[in-house]
Amino acid sequence: MDSDCSYHYTDNFLIDPYEEELKEEKRRRKEMEKMKQHWDMVGFIADGQYGILRRCPCGGSIKHDVSPSPKFKHDFGTQPGSSYFTCTKFKDDGLHFRQPWVFGVEQEIEKLVTKVEEQSKTIEKMRKQIQIQAEQIAKLKT
Repeated sequence: MDSDCSYHYTDNFLIDPYEEELKEEKRRRKEMEKMKQHWDMVGFIADGQYGILRRCPCGGSIKHDVSPSPKFKHDFGTQPGSSYFTCTKFKDDGLHFRQPWVFGVEQEIEKLVTKVEEQSKTIEKMRKQIQIQAEQIAKLKT
């Protein structure tokens, strides 16, 4: 047997050092994939903090949740405490959606106002086009 051989025996088994390197590489890749999934999820949560979500990026549904006690003495409403839109699988690890009700509703109203303004402009353009076409039809009839 050659003295430069890289194989060695352990407990009566022949071990290939390259096999161990491959195992280590596989373990590192799994760890990197796990980290990437974690940071992707953090990004999804950060991007999702606008309006009222229908689903949490983790796949859980969103429920309307009320904290058990008022946050401030001057909190008014029919229910005590602050209202939230919360993931049904919520854990305080930063990977699940929980947003104050007021912020979500305010952002939804802003989106709706923008849509209404855009539709109003479209309707006005269409009215002008109809008026121009009506004038053209009137000219053709004469």
